[in-house]
Amino acid sequence: MTELRNSLADAARFRMRALAVGIVALAAFCVLTGRLFFLQVLRHEDLAAQAESNRTAVVPIVPGRGLILDRNGVVLASNYSAYTLEITPAQAGDLDETIAELSRVVEIQPRDRRRFKQLLEQARNFESLPIRTRLSEQEVARFAAQRYRFPGVDIKARLFRNYPLGEVASHAIGYIGRINQNEKTRIQDSDDEANYRGTEYIGKLGIEQSFEPVLHGSTGVEQMETSAGGRAVRSLSSYPATPGDAVLLALDIRLQKLVEDLFGARRGALVAIDPRSGEVLALVSKPTFDPNLFVEGIDVENWTALNESPDKPLLNRALRGTYPPGSTYKPFMALAALESGKRTPSMITQDNGSWSFGGHVFRSHSDHGLGAVDMHRSIVQSSNVYYYALANDMGVDLMHDFMQPLGFGQLTGIDLHGELRGLLPSREWKRNAYRRPGQGTWYAGETISLGIGQGYNSFTTLQLAHATATLANAGLRHRPHLAIATLDAVTQERRPLAREPAVDLHYRPENLEVVRRALVGVTQEGTSARAFAGARYLSAGKTGTAQAVSIGQKDRYNAARLQEQQRDHALYIAFAPANEPRIALAVLVENAGWGAGVAAPIARRVFDYWLLGEYPSEEDMLAVQKGAATAPIGKPRLAADVPLVEP
Repeated sequence: MTELRNSLADAARFRMRALAVGIVALAAFCVLTGRLFFLQVLRHEDLAAQAESNRTAVVPIVPGRGLILDRNGVVLASNYSAYTLEITPAQAGDLDETIAELSRVVEIQPRDRRRFKQLLEQARNFESLPIRTRLSEQEVARFAAQRYRFPGVDIKARLFRNYPLGEVASHAIGYIGRINQNEKTRIQDSDDEANYRGTEYIGKLGIEQSFEPVLHGSTGVEQMETSAGGRAVRSLSSYPATPGDAVLLALDIRLQKLVEDLFGARRGALVAIDPRSGEVLALVSKPTFDPNLFVEGIDVENWTALNESPDKPLLNRALRGTYPPGSTYKPFMALAALESGKRTPSMITQDNGSWSFGGHVFRSHSDHGLGAVDMHRSIVQSSNVYYYALANDMGVDLMHDFMQPLGFGQLTGIDLHGELRGLLPSREWKRNAYRRPGQGTWYAGETISLGIGQGYNSFTTLQLAHATATLANAGLRHRPHLAIATLDAVTQERRPLAREPAVDLHYRPENLEVVRRALVGVTQEGTSARAFAGARYLSAGKTGTAQAVSIGQKDRYNAARLQEQQRDHALYIAFAPANEPRIALAVLVENAGWGAGVAAPIARRVFDYWLLGEYPSEEDMLAVQKGAATAPIGKPRLAADVPLVEP
């Protein structure tokens, strides 16, 4: 039987369905309209900026690094342009395959691949990244012939840092190297983050590090239009980079090289200062190293050789090597005695060759004594007994309070990072250094050896030179500094660096004159007289010998029985001309023996160069390097005639 449909019910259901569909459509339309309003009205500016950002990319333009020059304009650090093989990841396709094919045309070592991978992780895919640097002309020609095979790969010219004199003054100049993670984090937390975009290198040591903001310059930008895939289409605008300013040093690079050559293969340090200004004329640490090794990342073999060498060529001995000053401390002890009233110039101490205290015998240089010794003779003949007795009378705290303003055991504030403080002992220092009961007590017997620059005394060569310069400058203390000015990269305008005013230590002129006359006596009749024989100027100085290891009370020092690293250090401090000093210095030769025979001859050649413009003969140079010279031998050369770089 056929069922008849109810047309009224069907019509009602249809109307219900149509209404439901209409409601859904209306709701969807409302949602769409609301979304369009939100995106096109409320977020218009934000989304427009994002769209523009996706359409464009800002590529940094790395500035050229500023030069470093010596006081006479000799270039110590420069830049040169060289070809690099670079890949733009967005255009190169499969990178592994591209690099594999490139290696058949141009040599690509595993370290080049590792470096490229690190750069790739930190860069955007439209940036050009180097896979090989410093291509030879043959390599450039080989790649150019097959350039069509490598989309996204090109040869570009980049600036590279160069140190034209190699190892000379490397500790003072420093070097640049790739930015490590710690440095990257520090930059990101600073206001200079934008200025380091695109920069791969940063100053690591010396002037390169301490004047990084000046040398780096200002990064420029280029705005590029990019495709949806990140491919660069065209340049929209650019803002050029500003090169870093040049830094002019007080350093005389000819003097620096002379001293380094005089040291030869020996270890040690020398710091020469103009006492009138605090300008550092030479800052030598031997052995040195070639900073060019670090520019593109040092290889494992060279790093191992430098890092594991027993001579520690990476150690800046002038700033970070601390040593007892030995007898070079005696002039400062004498001045302290005069200023404190503990001694007068004419007071006599009987030197019988030893001095006893608390059952301990403190020995002098030899078994026979010097007899009756006044202050002048105590310095000229370097009497240990005189200063044993003086130290006992002064006490450790009085010595500390006098030596501290001279810079002993203090940071000098030189414009280089990494300076060590050294150690100037006092009762308070020992209480803080030794926390266990009884260990922090200062014993009277510990004071005695301080008088001759031994015991806990431990200072840098820079501190010793700084104190000598202050003494030479009649107690006016200048902060030592290497940099004296900057040169604007655009205008070449010279801008002197601001300097702190000198600090007057207010020594009595008559006391300074007593010490000065004695130091002149050292060079005329005392321990350095042979080294300064025939000098056409009057200088003042003091020799010193400092123990590297302790010698027993009943033992005699015998260098032949000791390993080289255990032998005494040779020291010398001096300034010249004696009446109007223009240069003051401290020199230390590690494990070389007597200061008079090894350190003083180096100082003599420095003064001859600075005051007379004379350079040692080749024969004399060899003799000094062997520690077999006193006064100069052979005919000296004019310093201006000696080439800075060997032909």
